[in-house]
Amino acid sequence: MPIRDIPLWLDRFPKTRRPSHPRFKGDSETDVVVVGGGLTGCACAWSFANAGIRTVLLEADTLGAAGTAESAGLIREDFDASFRDSVHAYGLRASRTMWQAMRRASLDMAAGLRRLEIRCDLAPCDFLTVGRGRSEMSRFLSREYQSRRDAGLDHGWVKAAPLKRETAIDGDGAIRTHGFSFDPYRACIGFAAVAAARGATLYERSPVRRIRAGRKGVQISTAGGTLKAEAVVIATSAPLQDLRALRRHLRVCDTYAVVTGQLPAAVRRELGSRTSVVLDTETPPHTLRWLKDDRALCVGADQPVVADRARERALVQRTGQLMYELSVMYPPISGQPAEWAWSSRHYESVDRLPFVGLHRNFPRHLFAMAPARHGAAFAWLAARLLLRQYQQEPAKGDELFGFSRIL
Repeated sequence: MPIRDIPLWLDRFPKTRRPSHPRFKGDSETDVVVVGGGLTGCACAWSFANAGIRTVLLEADTLGAAGTAESAGLIREDFDASFRDSVHAYGLRASRTMWQAMRRASLDMAAGLRRLEIRCDLAPCDFLTVGRGRSEMSRFLSREYQSRRDAGLDHGWVKAAPLKRETAIDGDGAIRTHGFSFDPYRACIGFAAVAAARGATLYERSPVRRIRAGRKGVQISTAGGTLKAEAVVIATSAPLQDLRALRRHLRVCDTYAVVTGQLPAAVRRELGSRTSVVLDTETPPHTLRWLKDDRALCVGADQPVVADRARERALVQRTGQLMYELSVMYPPISGQPAEWAWSSRHYESVDRLPFVGLHRNFPRHLFAMAPARHGAAFAWLAARLLLRQYQQEPAKGDELFGFSRIL
């Protein structure tokens, strides 16, 4: 059976039910323009429209079909970063404030999805960060855990024996955090639907060509026309020409994902309880999620950006590499085929923490930029924080997420 090179979440959603929105044409005015129609952009559009703010969303392709559909579909309560390193860089109080904000966002997002009746297979799950087979990684995790506990973060430690029972992985221990798994594409189009119901106007196939900020507003130009607004929300990491100066704050690479075929019962019995998402500390790292239909979804095998002409060949090579690395982690999976495989562009900040808020060189811009490894709670965090920023009612600690922490 040939491997399907389309993200699982998008492939499994019937084409006849995928929403369709028009291209933007003409000249218009609004209060806020959201650039980017992924989960973060759609959550921001809903947040602003729900507050009674005239909102327009511009998506270069189709809603949710890029970074959102390419993600693992996880809502984490922590960041894909070291709390200990963050304390060294920004201090204990600032780091604790950011981690606590992310935890609240994860819980609020899950509650929001239920309240808005967005059906996306939301389910609670634990996350285990493990160091496989190397004593230095075990020491790193132990110090990281102690740093989090000393700061009052509600994260747990799993000893070697329970770790073996739960994950079938040999290790000295793991950090346990909590969160949720879900279908990111369904969540994205669900947010788009409730945003539209609140009055937001959504456009697809409308890439932004230019953004110009003035004293009284911002002007966004597309191939079809021009929008004038009070502010623009940048909810995409795509390298927009007018924002090229921000590239020095981001590192970019290509990352890959595979989904196995349905694992036989004999194999499943040797994989532990399969109830937790497994995150390792390898370089590059892996994220392993067990799907409810007895498949494994593994993300990793990062490499420098591949030229477009070589992406198909790179996907074949990295698919084989990921399946090999998965079999090293779980020998019983050796020989099992991959059914889906895809690549995505991964933008990581220089300090591995997200950027949400203002930049001193870009007036009237509100930024929401973070790699997918932080999980989808970032979308809720950005949607609420940027709304407060726009309304000039920031909460204590909001400034920690902006570019000012590294400038």
